[in-house]
Amino acid sequence: MTRKQLRTWLPVTVVGFAALITWALLATRPQVEVEPRSASAPLVRVVEVSPETVRLDVTTHGTVAPRTETDLIPEVSGPVVAVSPELVSGGFFRAGDVLLEIDSRDYAAAVERARAAVTRTRSELDRNRKDLDRRRSLHERGAASDSQVDDAENAERIAEAALREARSTLEQSERDLERTRVTAPFDGRVRDQHVGVGQFVNRGTPVARLYATDYVEVRLPIADRQLAFVDLPLARSFEDDTPPPRVTLHANFAGGEYQWEGVIDRTEGEIDPRTRTVNAVARVESPYESGEGRPPLAVGLFVRAEIEGRELRDAVVLPRAAVTGLGRVWVVDPSGALRERKVDVVRSVEDRVIVRGGLSPGEKVVVSTLDAAADGMQVEIASAPQGHRS
Repeated sequence: MTRKQLRTWLPVTVVGFAALITWALLATRPQVEVEPRSASAPLVRVVEVSPETVRLDVTTHGTVAPRTETDLIPEVSGPVVAVSPELVSGGFFRAGDVLLEIDSRDYAAAVERARAAVTRTRSELDRNRKDLDRRRSLHERGAASDSQVDDAENAERIAEAALREARSTLEQSERDLERTRVTAPFDGRVRDQHVGVGQFVNRGTPVARLYATDYVEVRLPIADRQLAFVDLPLARSFEDDTPPPRVTLHANFAGGEYQWEGVIDRTEGEIDPRTRTVNAVARVESPYESGEGRPPLAVGLFVRAEIEGRELRDAVVLPRAAVTGLGRVWVVDPSGALRERKVDVVRSVEDRVIVRGGLSPGEKVVVSTLDAAADGMQVEIASAPQGHRS
């Protein structure tokens, strides 16, 4: 075979040989049986219904405030001769402590003058009484006229009035002398002060701002929808046999979280017209007595408060994803079918919902998101059910 013929027949031979191999492979391939596709039930996650008693605590926020705050005001005028070391911003003091002393020399002199006036008027009264007795004796013997007796009686009454006036002036002078020592009205702390030794203070002019430290108060706004969860007396005070709700205050301070215990002392006298909230007032005793490494509950500290609420029996706590916006849940019955239930949503807190009614103990509530759920639809539980606790 010539070179030209070889170039012509070689490609034809190769193509034919490849076609033969392909035919052989197709002829000997295994037969594939096509089976009809079966629809699978969707997988769902569930929680088992377990009724329990749930306490409906209310969480709110507030700022610590003193139970009372007042200005320290001297009742007499004069130069300041002494100031207590505790009369500084942040200083602590006890009831009756002398915080400020005003120069008392003028007031001591006034007391001496008042005492002298009392002695003088008492002596004058004694003389007038003796004169009255003498004139009455002379009148009985006919040696004195009626007008002379009347004059003696009038002089006695004037002397008695003068003595009462002198005694009153003495009492006033003694009180003014005592007032040169300005004392603390209660156990407390100094918020600020603006007085020093040598300064002249006027009667009625504030020299410091004080607040009490025996206990503090926290105003806690409670929304109208939360009032059903706590026992608050809106129209009266707590009765003696009714314990007030307890409250736990939480605060972050110096890199740590601390808590203090207190009680709800009262509610304020009106509903806030702007926020429609009621202000409950929490009371914490001895806020500046620190213990167990806990800092004092200082005035001005912002706190989170958990108010002890009512107890709800036979309640069921579910994840928020289990309840639709219409207050309905999906339950998987023993046959694996979905059943829709209507429940009463009592409260929704963070990622959980508290419900009542519509569910029986042991039932399995779906917590997975179902795009196209229908009553009676078959589902498969993804894992063994486990209870969800609050």
